[in-house]
Amino acid sequence: MHNRNSALPWLALSALVILLDQLSKAWVLATLPEFQPVPVVDGFWNWFRTYNTGAAFSFLSDAGGWQKYLFVVLAVAVCAGLTRALWRMPRSDWRTALPFALVIGGALGNVIDRLVHGHVVDFIQWYWRGHYWPAFNIADSAIVGGAIGIALFGLLQRSPAKNAG
Repeated sequence: MHNRNSALPWLALSALVILLDQLSKAWVLATLPEFQPVPVVDGFWNWFRTYNTGAAFSFLSDAGGWQKYLFVVLAVAVCAGLTRALWRMPRSDWRTALPFALVIGGALGNVIDRLVHGHVVDFIQWYWRGHYWPAFNIADSAIVGGAIGIALFGLLQRSPAKNAG
């Protein structure tokens, strides 16, 4: 059974995120030296090719390899749940669909890295003076943007009980 008015067309945004993420990582792997900063904005932003075998902030990065499969399974499960939610929601509900699509695209972009390379390729490094933010990539940015959208739009939406009264 197909829901013709579902939010599934928002998966095109997920596909765009995956495409941009994978193209940027191919550029990084072909162009940037490993573990050497390449200044973009001096004093704030470098290209810095590095790898992450863990999750956010290198969580479980030194766990021995099993974590790759855990993160792939978790990401695929989350993406399946979000895709099912898109199928059930109306296409016009962009406040929910947009962040879901960003999370799906970002999660699958990093899944591709884990399956192809055994780790996630990171390359965006922000810093201020001696303080460095962990390196990240376009997929990570989409996941964070999607999570912020889910939180903000979730808080801003009125609950059905408030609308009735």
